[in-house]
Amino acid sequence: MKTASMWNADLGNGSYRNPILWADYSDPDVIRVGGDYFMTASSFCNAPGLPLLHSRDLVNWKVVNYIINEIPGERYREPIHGCGVWAPAIRYHEGTYFVCFPMPDEGIYMCTATDPFGAWSKPVNIRPGAGWIDPCPFWDDDGKAYLVAGVAKSRIGYKSVLHMVEMQPDGMGLIGEEVRIFDGNENDQETIEGPKMYKRNGWYYIFAPAGGVKTGWQTVLRSRNVFGPYEYKVVMRQGDSAVNGPHQGAWVDTVTGEDWFLHFQDVYAAGRITHLQPMSWHEDWPVIGIARDGGDCGEPVAQYKKPDVGDIAASVCEPETSDDFAGEQLGLQWQWNANPDRDWYELTGDSLKLSAVRRKSAYGDMPSLLLQKWCAPEFTCVTKLDLSNLAGREEAGVISMGMHYGLVTFRREADVLRPYFVTGVQEYGKILPDTTRETESALPAMDCSLAGEIYVRYTVRRTGTQDLNSSEKGFPLELVTFEYSTDGSSYTTAGEMNAVPGRWVGVKNGVFCCSAGDGITENSGYAVVDFVEYCHAE
Repeated sequence: MKTASMWNADLGNGSYRNPILWADYSDPDVIRVGGDYFMTASSFCNAPGLPLLHSRDLVNWKVVNYIINEIPGERYREPIHGCGVWAPAIRYHEGTYFVCFPMPDEGIYMCTATDPFGAWSKPVNIRPGAGWIDPCPFWDDDGKAYLVAGVAKSRIGYKSVLHMVEMQPDGMGLIGEEVRIFDGNENDQETIEGPKMYKRNGWYYIFAPAGGVKTGWQTVLRSRNVFGPYEYKVVMRQGDSAVNGPHQGAWVDTVTGEDWFLHFQDVYAAGRITHLQPMSWHEDWPVIGIARDGGDCGEPVAQYKKPDVGDIAASVCEPETSDDFAGEQLGLQWQWNANPDRDWYELTGDSLKLSAVRRKSAYGDMPSLLLQKWCAPEFTCVTKLDLSNLAGREEAGVISMGMHYGLVTFRREADVLRPYFVTGVQEYGKILPDTTRETESALPAMDCSLAGEIYVRYTVRRTGTQDLNSSEKGFPLELVTFEYSTDGSSYTTAGEMNAVPGRWVGVKNGVFCCSAGDGITENSGYAVVDFVEYCHAE
């Protein structure tokens, strides 16, 4: 299936627009190895985890791999929204790629590979225990290695602090005592986090956002000594731009000597989308974006000339969305709501067969939801289902997943197929959901002879701006509409809802098949997904 272009930043005239990715690649980190750029991002409780994206020009990106197939730990057989894999760092040292990632309840992990497109090593917990987050490894000129990291107040009792510790040169363990190198509580850098470490002209630099995801800024620390003391400077603010935040990211250069900075912006329901900013230097301090009136603090750009990557060939591309399931493996756009079981699905060569997995709790807490990220400010996704093989008390449908979620499901009831529109609300305590409330509305029953050809149309449209509280006012208000059809042309509205993001993630949409019975057995039925096709909303 040819995928329609949903969002591409390459303007085709030597310039690009921001964001470069309209999708929830939260907490991005990027490296250059030769003429290749590699990016990874947070994935929380979704699996496979830690997407790996590749580019040749910093503007056009595709997902090419995942670092981990499953989230470490048996508890992630169920979705634990907001937990799991937080902000990672990717580095390349002496022929080996390293991805270091935190799990705030479990510790700091390291994976390695010599071929980033191939299999990565199983995660090794190099610092067991809760509290540390956002780790970044660094190798100095003398061969010594270090790890800088932030902290999560929800796990350790305090925030806005960065720690440094020596690391084994192979990256597989830590050495010596941990040193507190910066305390944002002692100055005006509250909520400093997401540190990324570099070295230039004899200076050690730590790039770290502060001030919070929705309204913060980019701070840079520098010192002549790896353990400090560090001085600091704010190097990018929102200013007069439309880019709130701007938050966590990475400094990267080109083979021609240009400097660039990638970071995310929180846009509410769609999550944390990726921007690319030019970067320059002033008195050994970086300036990210464009400084106004001769100043030394930059602002984000909306449009700019593309990076000069020399004579390296780069094609126009973007992450996949549509799928006809013709491959031998699931497309890289898909992630499960938790660590998957291989019995949940089968690729038949021209479709996806979903087994009816027992639903033990609310729909939003099912591990077997197969999801992908929103891909554009507005879009339509049509999913064609064959539900003729569902058994009694089994159902399948399409879901929009966030802390407020909605779905249309088709339930086999005796000799009819009955659609239902369901909405759910996850209410959070300090860390995990306290409760999940669901409501459902029955729609007119359908004759089972129609079950072989069910189309579900899922549409996202912007209908205004948020007016919720001071930190969310002005964000887009997105209306999600669910419709269904038996001929692919005449649709009936099942329901509508205002989109609300997940726990630090953007809304995802996808498919499911489940049962109120005892789970997958020899007599269980299944649903077939013939295709998922994205296009721009009319």
